Parts: sequence; structure tokens; C-alpha cells
Amino acid sequence: MIEPSDRVRTEMEIGLSPTHPQVIGHAFLKALYADGYYPDHVVDKGRAVLLRLCERVETERPGDLAALYALTHAATEEFNALDEEFHEAGSEIETVAREAIAEEFWFVATTYGFPEADVEELIATREW
Repeated sequence: MIEPSDRVRTEMEIGLSPTHPQVIGHAFLKALYADGYYPDHVVDKGRAVLLRLCERVETERPGDLAALYALTHAATEEFNALDEEFHEAGSEIETVAREAIAEEFWFVATTYGFPEADVEELIATREW
């Protein structure tokens, strides 16, 4: 499991640095890191997808739900691509992972001021 100090170092190493205080203090995909079924190296890539989403929201500042959904759909497509890597590592994006990922998208939406976002619409382009 990645400890907060390791998480910060890794985010800095990969050039991701969202500035929202709630995001900085949030342990993305904690449930997946805690479960040995999900390989950390693939979960790390999922965390990076979510951090890039946060950076895009901070940079592009979507003005409405449609603009936010465009960003979350792009991030969901990245998770679609990761599904194969999960399979190659003997895992998959199944019920537990789907719920954990959806919760993270909801966290991002509400943290950035979109509490009315529909969780299913946030990840509408998912193939998992």
C-alpha cells in the first residue's frame, strides 16, 4: 500500500500536482491498494488517470456539467484501456473496483463544485 509520503513523491515524479487541498490530502483508490487482488503497479496508473483528471478540471475549469462530463468521459476511456492491463496482471475491473473507481469520479465532481453530477454519467463511457 502506498503511504501518503510515497503518494506525494510519486505524483511529483510523474509531474502531477493538483492544487486543491482536498485532492492533495486524498488517497485515491485506497480500497484497491488495500486488496492484494489488484496489482499496485496497475492501480498506480489508475491513480494517475484520476490525478490528470483533477489537473484538467483545475486547468480547464468546466463551466457546466456537460463540460465536466467531457473530461470525465476522457478519463473513463483511460480506465477502459487499463482494463487489459488488469487482466494481464491476473486481475480485472470487477464489482469492487467499479465501485471504487466510480466513488473517485464522484469525489472529483463534488470536490470541484459539481454535487449535482450523476455518477453514472460521469463514467458513462466505461466498458467495465
